[in-house]
Amino acid sequence: MKIFTEIKERAERRKGGQAGLEKLLPAISSARQLIAMPDDRYLATMTKCINQAGFSWKVIENKWPEFEEAFYGFDLGKLGFLSPEQWEAYTNDRRVVRNWQKITALRQNVYFVQEVSGEHNGFGRFLAAWPATDQVGLMAYLHKHGSRLGGASAQWFLRRVGKDSFVLSSDVVTVLKSVGLDIAEKPTSKRDLKKVQEQFNAWHKETGLPISHLSRIAACSVGENYV
Repeated sequence: MKIFTEIKERAERRKGGQAGLEKLLPAISSARQLIAMPDDRYLATMTKCINQAGFSWKVIENKWPEFEEAFYGFDLGKLGFLSPEQWEAYTNDRRVVRNWQKITALRQNVYFVQEVSGEHNGFGRFLAAWPATDQVGLMAYLHKHGSRLGGASAQWFLRRVGKDSFVLSSDVVTVLKSVGLDIAEKPTSKRDLKKVQEQFNAWHKETGLPISHLSRIAACSVGENYV
């Protein structure tokens, strides 16, 4: 039974047909594009995702030019030479979110990106080499070696830089549970994430579609997000 075909057909009915649904599918970067993206953009995207977690996305988006100014365009060389006192001064800088934990996360991720980039000749080359069929492994790596890059923050980071990836929104989880996956409402355990990865891999094999598109189509097939 072609389970995902039914999911896709339902999404198309809700989103104005095939053409309407295709307009909603996320862009996916090629390996060449991931490699070409400079390290400062990876650091900037990490920082945006971390700051939007538990906060208004719109507020962070509106303030983002000020973030770029305050943090020197996320230039790793400049940020790497800041003194502890300079980092602490950001807690009084109105251009950024004055949350010490999130400021500290940026400071730690400067060194994380530098280290990975040095080992792989670019952070993008590291991401490009990691197979989409093992996103769970990549997320575990980001969580272990980066700062505040667990859960949804890691998923949104991967999606925004164009890495082929799923995002476990509530609608996506609803679809996964509807096809028989015994997982939590917010899948975070290794057991649940393994099941999620296996299901997306099976759908990818069934349809030939990239995982990012499978994830978005699933999200569009349920919930209150009609056209």
